[in-house]
Amino acid sequence: MKIAQVAPLVERVPPEMYGGTERVVFYLTEELVKRGHEVTLFASGDSITSAKLVSVHEKALRLDHGIENFYPYHIFEMGLVYERAKEFDIIHSHNDYLTFPFIRLVSTPTVLTLHGRLNIPDIQKVYKHYRDCNFISISNAQREFIPELNWTDTVYNGCPIEKFPFQQEPGDYLVFVGRISPEKGPVQAIEIAKRAGMKLVMVAKVDPYDKAYYEEKVKPLITPPFIEYVGEKGEEERNEIMKKAKALILPLDWPEPFGLVVIESLACGTPVITKNRGSMPEIMRHGKTGFICETLDEMVDAVQKIESIDRMACRRYVEENFTISHMVDRYEKAYNRLIIDKEYPKNLVVLTEQGVCINSY
Repeated sequence: MKIAQVAPLVERVPPEMYGGTERVVFYLTEELVKRGHEVTLFASGDSITSAKLVSVHEKALRLDHGIENFYPYHIFEMGLVYERAKEFDIIHSHNDYLTFPFIRLVSTPTVLTLHGRLNIPDIQKVYKHYRDCNFISISNAQREFIPELNWTDTVYNGCPIEKFPFQQEPGDYLVFVGRISPEKGPVQAIEIAKRAGMKLVMVAKVDPYDKAYYEEKVKPLITPPFIEYVGEKGEEERNEIMKKAKALILPLDWPEPFGLVVIESLACGTPVITKNRGSMPEIMRHGKTGFICETLDEMVDAVQKIESIDRMACRRYVEENFTISHMVDRYEKAYNRLIIDKEYPKNLVVLTEQGVCINSY
């Protein structure tokens, strides 16, 4: 197949540090190339890929401090993609609603993987207007806010097991990995660690729009060496810290669409203690890969029970459910269905030598 992968431009592909969507796009693109597909990746110019790279800017927008407005660059990117639509069998966009106005202008099928939250009324109105587009969710929980969309599949994110070293014997600390923002619960993570009498290492980035929250709510609570904030780290250093932790603490306060860091932590053998939000009941196994809790009190109690979790079982769980192969197998099937639907529309009457055949694919 000739496939266009369209990535956000905020981070490079793969991201140097934080960037879940761009990381997934990298994994998907590289595996599709390995499988013999002709892939064109639309992404920032500093991206590293085996596919053909097309870019509208030389570096990731977040790292170019002279740029304040990201939208013009993404519109430019989408224009380039759809000007070349006839070159592809399918266009796979990861740019959410910025894709919508272009889809109906071409005959090449587009599929959109939605990586973000869908419980925001402002965006729901736009999605509902374009409900007939082809959508893929990254969890079934993500769909619940707009069930009427044309959902073609749920494809769970995958991770390359070999990049996440397994650690049987952990250190004596907890870890918080991700983004310093209210919905991720960094303040609650600090409270849990203090109440449990455990050290907490925070490996996280602070976006500009979360800087005030960090300065006012989080920074005053950081008291080294007990609560240690190490900032944003590259993948290798982050994984080294994560694999040695007794547990990943994730006190979510939003409907998490997937939570890539969960399966990355489990791949290292590090169990996860989280709240019952969004996709967590789908991608976790309570009592087997960690604990899914309702309250902070329960999360504190879970820290005391964390040694009951088999760290090797955590890794096997990822190997059996969340590998790159699992993810790309599902995407290939989705692509094939959409291409066939374009060539042979549902209920198309076809004349054959045996008579009339109704295509009901």
